[in-house]
Amino acid sequence: MTSENHGTEKADSALVMSPTESTSQAAPFSPSTSKPTQELPDELIQAGWSKCWSKRENRPYYFNRFTNQSLWEMPVLGQHDVISDPLGLNAAPASGEVKSDAGLGNGQRKRPPSEDAQAGPNSFKRPKVEIPVTPTTPTVPISPSTPGVKPWVNTTDDKQGQTSVPAPAPYRPSVVYWDLDIQTNAVIRERAPADHLPPHPEIELQRAQLTTKLRQHYHELCSQREGIEPPRESFNRWLLERKVVDKGLDLFLPSECDPVISPSMFREIMNDIPIRLSRIKYKEEARKLLFKYAEAAKKMIDSRNATPDSRKVVKWNVEDTMNWLRRDHSASKEDYMDRLEHLRKQCGPHVASVAKDSVEGICSKIYHISAEYVRRIRQAHLTLLKECNISVDGTESTAVQDRLVYCYPARLSIPSPPQPRVELHFENDVACLRYKGEMVKVNRGHFSKLELLYRYSCIDDPRFEKFLSRVWCLIKRYQVMFGSGVNEGSGLQGALPVPIFEALNKQFGVTFECFASPLNCYFKQFCSAFPDIDGFFGSRGPFLSFSPASGSFEANPPFCEELMDAMVKHFEDLLEHSSEPLSFIIFVPEWRDPPTPALTRMEASRFRRHQMIVPAFEHEYRSGSQHICKREEIYYKAVHGTAVIFLQNNAGFSKWEPTTERIQEFLAVYKISGRSLPSPGPPSTSTGDKDSKPVQERLAKSQDNSSPVDKTAPDTTNI
Repeated sequence: MTSENHGTEKADSALVMSPTESTSQAAPFSPSTSKPTQELPDELIQAGWSKCWSKRENRPYYFNRFTNQSLWEMPVLGQHDVISDPLGLNAAPASGEVKSDAGLGNGQRKRPPSEDAQAGPNSFKRPKVEIPVTPTTPTVPISPSTPGVKPWVNTTDDKQGQTSVPAPAPYRPSVVYWDLDIQTNAVIRERAPADHLPPHPEIELQRAQLTTKLRQHYHELCSQREGIEPPRESFNRWLLERKVVDKGLDLFLPSECDPVISPSMFREIMNDIPIRLSRIKYKEEARKLLFKYAEAAKKMIDSRNATPDSRKVVKWNVEDTMNWLRRDHSASKEDYMDRLEHLRKQCGPHVASVAKDSVEGICSKIYHISAEYVRRIRQAHLTLLKECNISVDGTESTAVQDRLVYCYPARLSIPSPPQPRVELHFENDVACLRYKGEMVKVNRGHFSKLELLYRYSCIDDPRFEKFLSRVWCLIKRYQVMFGSGVNEGSGLQGALPVPIFEALNKQFGVTFECFASPLNCYFKQFCSAFPDIDGFFGSRGPFLSFSPASGSFEANPPFCEELMDAMVKHFEDLLEHSSEPLSFIIFVPEWRDPPTPALTRMEASRFRRHQMIVPAFEHEYRSGSQHICKREEIYYKAVHGTAVIFLQNNAGFSKWEPTTERIQEFLAVYKISGRSLPSPGPPSTSTGDKDSKPVQERLAKSQDNSSPVDKTAPDTTNI
């Protein structure tokens, strides 16, 4: 324990001794000793143990700064945690074996020899991995507490503006959708703290209000200019797509993008012009849809500045369709849909040409309003920090060593300002946090999860005095990102079922999620969109800015084409430049009509080792709203097939090869639980969306693609 950490580690008014104070012949520990000694063997000190004094219990205890474990009795080397490892499977041998992993720290276990065994011609030399300067676990000892006392509850004073509330009874969720005990195998180059402005409820409230106004502007522009409702989720996908190219200073709203016109927003609006085409089930619905499309196309071509040729083609096809509808009353549903497809092909290009300028105007207007809102938010943020005497420009850069370390949460270089009062109360199984009348909610299970993540990851708030305000900011940020519609945004934030994560970890050593959030993550190490607030809860920052040297990763990105394409490019760059074991298992929608650039690129990649297809309606996802929805609504069936693709370099393939046995074990857990609901949102989706027919109808055989990287052609499996 360093002298720097020694100054901050005082949770529960505990007195912590520095290892430098230990002596071989120490006097008995006493709280009245002016300069107490350690009384601990060097082996325990190196393993992270220190002796502390609990004022609450008025007796000493032992705390491990690496594992956050507290014991009343002196620890014994090799002693296991009876809670997380009741059988002692991970305990060190009791005999006199070499204490080889005593200094790993950070909660890292030493890999067993089976993991490090060199395998024939594909063997590799493991790099030297050091412990990062910024640990992944807190350096704050929290003494064994009285049951029911939360570390962030302030029961003595209200100096920091934190609400004093009665300590609720300990809450143990009956169902857990995460495993925060799994340690990371992701290795990165040490990196400096980021210069993002620290979060504050006042700024987050302003950002939420301006984002809501921006959504309203988008709705009004679509309605007034094109006479349509905004395409469902198109604003959310616009946010995702813009952040791929945005170089602005706000982590949420775009402000510095090239090009200004969003391809995602433009494409989705054009797909709904002249009307939104929904999937239909009955013949009468198909007849009405054909009639509405013909009328809307004629109206648009008459009201816009179209060329004479365009007017002629559209009017002739519309009149021909109307005549056909009047005389043919025995047509089937398929006949109506074929006629609609023919009309779209004939009229679509002409309708698109007259709407192009107007739709580009919508995209440009929304972008420039967003840039203005970003300017306002940042100005207010800088003013708030200045009032708190926090300098942004004068922040000293942190020296970073060029070394490999296990990945650790994103850190901020700018100190956090004092946090305002945030009220907390519980309504049954829901935690309610209120700031200035704005309430956010999260179920108690996920609230307890956020506590654990904060304890593991946050290093600037040992007494949890800023915990409630940061939780409020976190939930508010994602609430605004999702949108206000029923089930809106939950599909874009969906996660894999728990059994899938368990199988990925067991069979392929996966310990890291490339696209997650503190609310839906399974592991405590993950990448997410907002490092300024998510970093306090374990996020390693946005994945496109994250460059691991080795490790096994799972990637289930939001279904935005531009983001998925950028993701694949990043994967290939990382695999190309690393000689250490690196593996990515990617889950993307199996869209084939037309195929997405990301899917096409991965199937042609020389790093592809295996591919499998899970048919539509035969698997499920966890809702992005799992932190607030009912338990029976957490899982929903996927309306599209899912492609599971393994991208690995040579060393990664040697270590985590997708063998037949591993794949069979993995597929065994891909089952419908029987509790899943239909996909969130209305059952009808635009025909401009990707095709979601069952995969077995569209992909009868595998795509073999021999890889020059390895001697074995990758496999493809249809489930």
